[in-house]
Amino acid sequence: MTLPSYAMNQVSFPEMYERSLVGPLFRPWAEMALDELELSSGDRLLDIACGTGIVARVARERLGEAGYIVGVDISADMLAVARAVEPAIDWRQGNAGELPLRSGETFDVVVCQQGLQFFPDKPAAAAQMRSALAKGGRLAIATWRPDDEIPFFRELRRVAERHLGAIADQRYSFGEAAPLEALLRDAGFHAVRSRIVSCTIHFGESVPFLHLNTMALVGMSSLAKELGDQERKRVVEAIVSESAPVLQPYSNGSGLAFELSTNLATAKG
Repeated sequence: MTLPSYAMNQVSFPEMYERSLVGPLFRPWAEMALDELELSSGDRLLDIACGTGIVARVARERLGEAGYIVGVDISADMLAVARAVEPAIDWRQGNAGELPLRSGETFDVVVCQQGLQFFPDKPAAAAQMRSALAKGGRLAIATWRPDDEIPFFRELRRVAERHLGAIADQRYSFGEAAPLEALLRDAGFHAVRSRIVSCTIHFGESVPFLHLNTMALVGMSSLAKELGDQERKRVVEAIVSESAPVLQPYSNGSGLAFELSTNLATAKG
């Protein structure tokens, strides 16, 4: 859903992602996006860049068997976890720039949560979303705000950069609302609007979160791609260790709590 190829290529990573990140980090935003879209019984919903499928699964909880839900992701390993968790959803492997849809297949609702910033051809992906949306259908896209606005993640990146030099963190690479809105209008969507949504995120355990976040940062480093497995592992461990002071102001008796902000853009077909 929101991670670099280095992390995706590790067979265990999707399970770790599902177990440690999805509930505390991604489910709250999935619920907010679906609240915004006001699902109705019988809706057909497409979840693009679904990862292990939290948006699709929350939608199924709300729609039950009355809805039809498809989840698309480029990672077979992420989809394997999605199928294991919820086999009733139609999970399909494919690229956002060329969606694996049947001829004439359209949806009442299209959602892309924290995936657009990773797409190499954003106009092509937006055009595909527009084609997939039925006339009068509803779209929701979420992209994290820039990490300069999110002190917690900004400071964790700076710790990693001590070892690896500058890191372009793709997760926050499409953080301004104006380009997002322009992209959707250019693709032919109307009633385009966006707002910034903030939420306090709670993690019961800090160690798994910190390790996964460090893996993501290392995976986005140009220098790390030149390292062997053992050296990369050593760097990850060093960054995790040195990041502990960053966590202290956000720690409480029950784990971690920090503010996170996203753009939530909606539009109609």
